Amino acid sequence: MNRYDVIYLDITRFISTVSDMSRMIISIQSAVIEELMHQYPLYVRDGETILANALLQISEKTGDKFIIIIDEWDALFREAKHDDALQKEYVQLLRGLFKGGPSTDKTIAAAYMTGILPIKKYGTESTLTDFLEFSMTHPAKLAKYIGFTEQEVRQLCDDYHMDFEKMSAWYDGYSFSRMQHVYNPNSVIKSVINEEYANYWTGSETYESLKNYISMNFDGLKDAIVAMLGGKEVRVTVSTFQNDVTTFKSKDDVLTLLIHLGYLGYHAKERRAFIPNQEVADAFSDAVRGDDWSDIEKLIQESEDLLESTIRGDSDAVAEALERVHSSNSSVLRYNNEASLSSAIMIAYYTARRFYKIVPEFPQGKGFADLVFLPRKDTDKPVMIIELKYDKDADTTIRQIHENRYDGDLKKYFGNLLLVGINYDKDATGSNRKNHSCIIENA
Repeated sequence: MNRYDVIYLDITRFISTVSDMSRMIISIQSAVIEELMHQYPLYVRDGETILANALLQISEKTGDKFIIIIDEWDALFREAKHDDALQKEYVQLLRGLFKGGPSTDKTIAAAYMTGILPIKKYGTESTLTDFLEFSMTHPAKLAKYIGFTEQEVRQLCDDYHMDFEKMSAWYDGYSFSRMQHVYNPNSVIKSVINEEYANYWTGSETYESLKNYISMNFDGLKDAIVAMLGGKEVRVTVSTFQNDVTTFKSKDDVLTLLIHLGYLGYHAKERRAFIPNQEVADAFSDAVRGDDWSDIEKLIQESEDLLESTIRGDSDAVAEALERVHSSNSSVLRYNNEASLSSAIMIAYYTARRFYKIVPEFPQGKGFADLVFLPRKDTDKPVMIIELKYDKDADTTIRQIHENRYDGDLKKYFGNLLLVGINYDKDATGSNRKNHSCIIENA
């Protein structure tokens, strides 16, 4: 404190006030140099236009060093994303300030940069190699500062009489090795102010970008989005991302950007991305409404009908719906075991997440239920136990439910409990030639 002069640069403010974007880097340097000349009138050469040189002149003559803070350092890469010349000029400014070596050691005591994106890369190398970087893919010890912690959200819910379970379903889901539950802080605050749980992201600029990014025609991108909508995690290589919003070479680059934007969670150890919560799931659902995603949009629309058919006990309608999911998404749902069938169920019952907490491998009685749909507090929908079989029959699945005596924690729901047996027969023959069969019972 009080040992160094601090140079603070708000890049978003410069962008919003500069009259000619192409002169923004010149404007930044001239504004700071003007202040330096006022503070150090004897040490900055007249006519100096390069900020790094001005700082060095002061430091060499006074021994003073500076702290530099750059807020939203990446705003230029987002706002002028197609202006390569301006971006390179900006990178040269940063390199001049922070390239390392004797001149930087003389002038810079510390430097901090914040932004959405990590530091820009060219090829495999970072533009600024001397920085210690904390990001959404590798937050390290700063993980607990990315958003609200569970303890903070519980306290907010207590203070403002909000339902913690609903708050978790809507805004939790970001998970890091050092912090398992991280909440979207902006959405939590808006939910508290409005006393309503909703998607508070759809009006933002990044939401418009989301629609553009997931519509990019990279092989496997649509399949990955479908799989994540169904609750699956997908493997992502984050190291190839160039840390800008235009240089995409694969689906992994797009998915990595969505991780940094907060639209996907990321498990670094397993290198897998996922949709973290209901708010983000809704954003994806809205974003895929368009011609390029007509098949997925239809799937989402049919999901609500499937849930109602299940609750009505219409097993034929359920089997028909699952048949459509399989045929329309065969590239994602390659059926060869019960795990693949489970993925199909999760996709088909996508909209059920609004009403249910879906728990795979739920321990009950003598075994585990493949999938249990537990209703949220604000719904009167029944509990559903779903048992899955591959190349057996639906009767076998129902019989297994009874044999495993699924009661325990679910016993209190008897009278409002559905037993759902689903089988997939890849070699189904006969007049109907349907691969899926289903039996539904009340308990």
